[in-house]
This record gives sequence, structure tokens and C-alpha cells, in this order.
Amino acid sequence: MPFLRAQTAPDEAADYRITIAPLSLEIAPGKVIRTTAYNGTVPGPVLRLKEGRPVRIEVTNNSGYSNLVHSHGLMIPSSQDGATEEGSPIIAPGKTLTYSYTPKPSGTRWYHSHAMAMTDLNKSTYSGEFGFLIVEPAAGGPGSYDREVLLAAHHWEGHWVSLQDIKKGPPPDNGLEVMYRAATLGERTLGHGEPIRVREGERVLFRLLNASGNMGISLALPGHRFKVLALDGNPVPTPATVDVLKLDVAERADVIVEMNNPGVWVFGSTDDEDRNMGMGVVVEYANRSGEPAWSAPAKSKWDYTLFGRQSEAAAPDETIGLKFEKVPGGRGGYNRWTINGKSWPDTNPLFSVLEGRRYRLLLNNNSGDEHPVHLHRHSFEITKVGDKSTSGVIKDTISLPRFSTAEVDFIAHDPGATFFHCHHQDHMDEGFAGLITYR
Repeated sequence: MPFLRAQTAPDEAADYRITIAPLSLEIAPGKVIRTTAYNGTVPGPVLRLKEGRPVRIEVTNNSGYSNLVHSHGLMIPSSQDGATEEGSPIIAPGKTLTYSYTPKPSGTRWYHSHAMAMTDLNKSTYSGEFGFLIVEPAAGGPGSYDREVLLAAHHWEGHWVSLQDIKKGPPPDNGLEVMYRAATLGERTLGHGEPIRVREGERVLFRLLNASGNMGISLALPGHRFKVLALDGNPVPTPATVDVLKLDVAERADVIVEMNNPGVWVFGSTDDEDRNMGMGVVVEYANRSGEPAWSAPAKSKWDYTLFGRQSEAAAPDETIGLKFEKVPGGRGGYNRWTINGKSWPDTNPLFSVLEGRRYRLLLNNNSGDEHPVHLHRHSFEITKVGDKSTSGVIKDTISLPRFSTAEVDFIAHDPGATFFHCHHQDHMDEGFAGLITYR
């Protein structure tokens, strides 16, 4: 379909105003990243909305390229979702558009660019164009806690490499991949921002987001554990406690940490290379000082079913198989991705649905890459991971490790064009996407 272009004038009644513009971001002393961002900060301003209360968000695009903003995890009309594939209007450079919708459901959501980047590693989700969007419930919340800390992870200074040329990569028929030289958890690299200052006995709610362009992360806080209350903003039926928290791209987790081990600690990536690039933040107890301590946690496998029910989910009305595969680009070329043998735009439509019916998607990652698979404008229930059945875990993004399978159910209750894609920017740009239509 042809792109719609926003031409609207500034909205005097806007609840929030966002300007996308270039920014020189200092992530460590003397280390400046030239990027684009929302209102001159990374992450952008926190948007706190009320479930069921209409909101107007005015966006002015001074990024220098055609852009749009996706409100990730919300059940809103296709035209307001911020995806051109669904018919949302493009915001041309220098133009302003007002998004208008009634936010639902409540929980930790986020907003980010949904422009294509292709080979430009300074655009879209490679950039600083992201921020938290918190939909507050009419009553209640994620649990009892003393205070809230929001932390978004991001990788910086991306560059294209042939992994086979750095010895640890795949066979030579694979193509170019994105690697990074810097990372942040919060506003600055590890050790160069203000520490998170806590008091012994505090219960801290961390809202955590992986806002990277295409890199999954695992996080630990030595001497402490994470009680997982919600995944992708949705309360889990079994709030389990873990030592390591895995977040693929676009995933969020609401966790409670009991501050009961006084000291100065590194809260950061379990991957040494990632942490040395800056992926971490210091947690400092009152009246404690010294070098922050890090100790590697025991190896563990991330398991969504830990947070679910043992009972099986409701039976679907229809089952649809989706196989994801790579077409290697070869040395110096870009890989291409397929769903059931087709790449975008030949996956428009991917399949069609009837309103009110329950659909089970059999997800088969038949590739050596990890994929965070995202469904727009709907949430889904995880019903199986590998051979393990489960129910009750509601998400909008699921991480599929290399050569793995999972099953998810969604109810077609939000009519309109619905985008489905891998949230790795390079995978989406190179074909790993499809459009679900209502009939």
C-alpha cells in the first residue's frame, strides 16, 4: 500500500509533545554518541498514561528522515499504531503528527521508532529513539514496593562485520551481522553515571526494558535475586524468583529486588564482553563505599514456563504453522529472512483471521539465530515452549533461541491490519515480517 504522509499542524490539546531530533549523547567522559532522540534525552521522557483515558501525543519529526513512532504493546487502532505496514502515516522530515488513542492494557509498555533502517546503523531502533510508556491501571498495581527504578538497555556504535572473519563466527556462506562497541543500562555506561542509591530493607521495583536494535541480554545483581511480577507489562500467574533475568530485544520485566545485602554492587550483563562495553549500573547502599563488586552467577537456562501454570491452555479454534529460516548473504552480503519460505512484502498477507476466534501459532525457528518475535496490537498466551506445555503467561514478544520451537495463542479481538515480525531491526528489514489481516 502507498505510504500515508502526516501533514497536520501542531495540536494545542496534546497531552504530550515529542520532538525527534539529532543529539550528541555523552555516555562516558569524552565518549560522545551522535544519534537521534526524543526531547533531547535517552531514554526519552516517560509517558505515564491512564488505562481507558484518551491521550493525544504530538510528534514533530526533526530527525532528518521519514519517521514514525510505535506504541509497543498497546491494543490500539492500526492507524495509530505507528507501523506503515498497517497503514499508519509516515511523518515526513519537518512535519508534525498527533497520535490519538485510548491506551490499554495497563502495564510496562514502551515507544520507539518503527522506521526501516536497512544498512544505516544510525536510524530507527539502532538510535536513541525509545522511551518507557507506562499505562497505569485504574486500581492496583504490580505489588508492594518502596520505590520504582526504570532501566533501559541499549547497544551503541554498531558496525557491520563478517563474523567468519573474526574466527568465532559461522561458516563463510553467512552474511554480514551487526556488532557493537559500547552499551548502556540506563543513561550512561557502567561506572560513569549516578549509582542507584538504596537503603537496606527497601523493596525496589525495577521496570526493565531491552531497547537494543538487535542484541539480547542477560542481567544479574550479585547477592540479590529478582522476583518476577510481570513480563511485557502483564502480571504472571506464578511470580517466581530468579538469579538471572533474560531479556531479548523489546522484552520488558517488572521485578522486585529485596535490598538485603549491603555493599556496592554491579547490576549488569552476565556477558563479560557486554559488561566491559558498559552494560551495567552501580547499586550503592547508604553508608557504603568502595569499588563495586561483581561475581558471575551460576549458569541457568531461561524458562518462560517457570512463571506460568501447569494446566494446559484453552483449545484453539485454528492452528497455524510458521517456520523461520535464513537465506545466507555470503561474505560481504546481507542475510535475508523468510516465513514459510517467503520474505516481506510477499508475506502480505501472512494469513487472515476471523474476529473472536482463538488462533494457535506453531513457531519454528529453523535457524542458528535467536529471534524475538513480536505481534502488534494484540497480546498472546504462551502455551508451549519446546515440549513443555504451560498457560497464563501473556506477552507481546517471545524469544526463540536458535533451532527451537514454541506455541502461542492469540484471540483476534482487535480488528485491523496487524504486523508480525522479528524485533531484530536487521532481520525485520531483510524480510522477517508479515501482515495478519481480518476477514
